[in-house]
Amino acid sequence: MNSPLLPERDDELDPSTQPRRVLEAALWECKRVVVGQDAMLERVIVALLAGGHVLLEGVPGLAKTLTVRTLADVLGGSFARIQFTPDLVPADLVGTRIWHPDRGAFETELGPVFANLLLADEINRAPAKVQSALLEVMQERQVTIGGETHKVPHPFLVLATQNPIESEGTYQLPEAQVDRFLFKLVVGYPQLEDEVMVARGLAGERTHAREVLQLEDLLRFRAAAEDVLVDREVATFAVRLVDATRRPGEYGLADLEGLIAYGASPRASIGLVRASQALALLRGRRHVAYEDIRDLARDVLRHRLVLSYDALADRVDVEDLMDRVLEEVRPQARQPLTAAA
Repeated sequence: MNSPLLPERDDELDPSTQPRRVLEAALWECKRVVVGQDAMLERVIVALLAGGHVLLEGVPGLAKTLTVRTLADVLGGSFARIQFTPDLVPADLVGTRIWHPDRGAFETELGPVFANLLLADEINRAPAKVQSALLEVMQERQVTIGGETHKVPHPFLVLATQNPIESEGTYQLPEAQVDRFLFKLVVGYPQLEDEVMVARGLAGERTHAREVLQLEDLLRFRAAAEDVLVDREVATFAVRLVDATRRPGEYGLADLEGLIAYGASPRASIGLVRASQALALLRGRRHVAYEDIRDLARDVLRHRLVLSYDALADRVDVEDLMDRVLEEVRPQARQPLTAAA
């Protein structure tokens, strides 16, 4: 049965209610401000549709903060930024109870996590207690202060950044928290022409994005993404990619067994399929294709592989391991139906 949210043809519904056209308009508006980071913007839109958090890794100055602020403008949602530092405490994130002598009572002061889009800048500079507080918000979408539970706004998305070239004064993120991120995106430098445009002031901080989507539209499109068909063979391909990181020997990758200490968890399989549904919707399809799975596999898996000591000593690159997995693991041919004997 076809979803009522997804028309048979582009001209069957008004453009303002057609998911692909509206999402493309939102993506184009983001690209008008954030120039040279098209792949990152597409993935962040996919994460919004899939309801997952994103970990951004890149050197300073690559428009990571601008990306989150622009998304908030395009969606009409609220935006908050937290600069993570070693002296940060959980109350700086989630809030605390403050005593008011004039009223003789405590009042709850909510923290900056109560926003639709939260930028956790240089997340690996905060100590373990702060990481634990953020983990509860990411997973449970709620905060407990003084025995009272407060729900964060819906939708809620955390975009955290890491600086790969500076390790002094940083804390290793717990594996349990890293696994909560749907994507880990490696942000690179823009192309020369794109950087020229930014330098001339034709894009970036001087350009303001207009509101294209409302939060209600985003929630409606999330429901539409959940209705995108996932064939059993396509889902099996996604699970086999994840399973190949756990048991590489069974997929012709015996040489990787000594390099991967722990493979990706089942959360990776779930995230890969859900993200592929969102990507298919963004691309104007009502079914997930094999290329959707392949296009997102690196972003879903790269932060979930725990390399062995031998791999770290030999400076093995996770990207090279992912290339091997995607090269060897292929979609299985559909088995023909046979008559019962």
